[in-house]
Amino acid sequence: MTGPRQSDKTTLAKHVFAQKEYVSLENPDELEFANSDPHRFLARFDQGAILDEVQRCPALLSLLQTLVDERGVMGDFVLTGYAQFELIAGITQSLAGRVGRVELLPLTAQELRAAEKLPSDINTMLLQGGYPSLYNRDVSPQDWFSN
Repeated sequence: MTGPRQSDKTTLAKHVFAQKEYVSLENPDELEFANSDPHRFLARFDQGAILDEVQRCPALLSLLQTLVDERGVMGDFVLTGYAQFELIAGITQSLAGRVGRVELLPLTAQELRAAEKLPSDINTMLLQGGYPSLYNRDVSPQDWFSN
């Protein structure tokens, strides 16, 4: 699952795959473990896992290819990361034929309408945009976008 930062990839992955163990490579200890011993890092997930921010450790991709082939379980691992060319190229090369890719973009007007969050006028919609955080937190678009 790829997409721009703050498009709620992690939230969606945790919700849809709630039964899977979750690990974030934003965590310095997890990232160090993944980089220093990727085989042991992956071996602890015998039921698969959500690997969040996988772009931080591209070496995992080739090991995942072998693991997915050995296990033969569809959907064993769920990978999230922000859309960057290197990550997408790495997935395409390392996991060809073994991966489904979903790009999560900010919310559309239809999605906002269905959630009863669609701003009432076009100027507000253009200013606020479609990032979920702007609709579920008390933060101004100016503050959110500047950060």
